[in-house]
Amino acid sequence: MAAITGGASGLGLAVARHLVAGGARVALLDVQADKGAAAAAELGERAVHFCADVTSEAGIVEVLAQARAAMGGLNAAINCAGILGAGRVLGKDGPMPLEGFARTVGVNLVGSFNVAKAAAQLMQENAPGEDGERGVIVNTASVAAFDGQIGQAAYSASKGGVVGMTLPMARELARFGIRVMTIAPGIFWTPMVDGMPPQVQESLAASIPFPSRLGRPEEFAGLVAFILANRYLNGETIRLDGAVRLAPK
Repeated sequence: MAAITGGASGLGLAVARHLVAGGARVALLDVQADKGAAAAAELGERAVHFCADVTSEAGIVEVLAQARAAMGGLNAAINCAGILGAGRVLGKDGPMPLEGFARTVGVNLVGSFNVAKAAAQLMQENAPGEDGERGVIVNTASVAAFDGQIGQAAYSASKGGVVGMTLPMARELARFGIRVMTIAPGIFWTPMVDGMPPQVQESLAASIPFPSRLGRPEEFAGLVAFILANRYLNGETIRLDGAVRLAPK
């Protein structure tokens, strides 16, 4: 039984499809009500959608409780919700407004922490399984956490924070039997990339050493499933990027 933020599209929806195909129940947490309802309908009786804002502390507590009740349990939380938040520190119109920086960090980092802590609160009540495991939290960072480009100060800071909290959170939640992992994807086919001109898509693909193509959401979903199944994976960030290292711009 997994709660997936950003589950109505992109990487989150790919994870939901993969888990449902494997027999799991999923709760899609997304601010996009129409897309969420459509995704849940596509996935069938094993899926349910809840309108959720990851930055709302009380809202996430309530929604995760509802999701657990609807699924009959909660033993996995996958954070895929996020925003790009591109912008230069000193742009053509002057310094980046602090509000923009704070919003990016608020959704990507604070939102991930908000969901993780609320999920852990519920997971600690689960009966322990093999090795005493009670739950798994999987966060989504980005390769920009390590080699962010010009214009990604806010985005890189938010994703770097996700990477930074992975180990201390895993260490703390170990006593409850809850694992914490993070995936740092490279350049993937997502709705954002779909809207780019073909030449830009080709340029992005050419920048990836091997395989020289964009990542497929199904590959991200497969790694999530592997993390959920392998109990010895804990407290680590895995780059999923075809060996790409982002250029300065």
